[in-house]
Amino acid sequence: MPSHIVAIIGRPNVGKSTLFNRILGMRDAIVFDTPGVTRDRLYAETEWAGKQFTIIDTGGYVPKSEDIFEKAIREQAEIAIEEADSIVFVVDALEGVTPLDKEIANILRQSNKPIYLIANKIDSEQRENLTAEFYSLGLGEPISLAALGGRRIGDFLDRITKKIKRAGRPVKETRLRLAVIGKPNVGKSSLVNALLGKTRQVVTDIPGTTRDAVDSILQYKDQEVVLVDTAGLRKRSKIEESVEFYSTLRTLRAIERSDVAVILFDASQGVDKQDLQIIDATIQKHRSTIIAVNKWDLIEKETNTARKLELIIQEALGEHDYLPVMFISALTKQRILKVVDVALEVNEQQHRRISTSALNKKIMWDIEHYPPKSSSPKEIKIKYATQIKTNPPMFAFFCNEPKLVQESYRRYLENRLREHFGFSGVPLGIVFNKK
Repeated sequence: MPSHIVAIIGRPNVGKSTLFNRILGMRDAIVFDTPGVTRDRLYAETEWAGKQFTIIDTGGYVPKSEDIFEKAIREQAEIAIEEADSIVFVVDALEGVTPLDKEIANILRQSNKPIYLIANKIDSEQRENLTAEFYSLGLGEPISLAALGGRRIGDFLDRITKKIKRAGRPVKETRLRLAVIGKPNVGKSSLVNALLGKTRQVVTDIPGTTRDAVDSILQYKDQEVVLVDTAGLRKRSKIEESVEFYSTLRTLRAIERSDVAVILFDASQGVDKQDLQIIDATIQKHRSTIIAVNKWDLIEKETNTARKLELIIQEALGEHDYLPVMFISALTKQRILKVVDVALEVNEQQHRRISTSALNKKIMWDIEHYPPKSSSPKEIKIKYATQIKTNPPMFAFFCNEPKLVQESYRRYLENRLREHFGFSGVPLGIVFNKK
């Protein structure tokens, strides 16, 4: 399940981003430069004392409008309250309480979310007395620290993670979780509604209608499939509302908790850079993926129209050309059940395990006839391979000089694995280990 979300809010120049970076610097964290996130905003997954959480840096955003600056700050606070599980409210202890601090505090007091008031820039015991003024905000005891120097960061993290439960063994989900993602207005909600046979989502022609990821249960043949309809991922330049940042966050969280992602293309628009960025974002999450080209009913067809477009799409996909492509119409329900059928097949593929003997019988022949080239005088000798995990599948190749194996050869091995064993729509992991 998605991790606990901690949002850092506050007026500009109080040290929000410094605190964000300090937290990440204390532990290895995966940081996503999220597609569709305006003003290069970041969120990161990190952990402290075995407790995992997601932290959001909300600083420095001003809406692209004539709204006054204070209104932008208020908007940030309101959205953070709605989305986050807990709030870190940062103030500048050296400047004292400001009118903007008071406005944000007024909003926070009306929420039922845990609020942690951080008096930043307290870099010595001599400055501890500066925190007293912030009791007037009515948010309890201020937590003093210095984000820049790291003073009392550990105590701060102990406080904010105290009520976060340690990650236990995940509950095994036997149902296929299918996330429907894509640009705004490509027909995500229409596809979900068509599959369900009823209006489960609000469908309009206005891009961005869906703000949240919403789960629905599809009874398909003799099993249940969980459908997740998500907010449309948008180009950076098109995001003008702060809420779009959180919509993107929810979409990526939906991808994380899905088994297979269906990425919708608009048949009338072809393939553009944003479609490819969405694919990259999904593959980076190691999620199996299929492509459904929607609104096929609007296209004038000639002989081999579908095949020609499929070849164009596969060429645009580049190294991701292993993703299956199908042409559908959510409006007329043309081939929409094929989407579910293919998703179920792909899910089976990502759980496959190839025996070591079968794997080496095939792949070692390829390696012997096309051995890896070395950029040094040392010869690279691959001894054998084995599959080390499933979902997604990962293969380990044992050799004498794993660091010398080039990326082009990794892609060669991946292509050979797909040719021998399939894995359509499934991202494959390949590692080289020392023999």
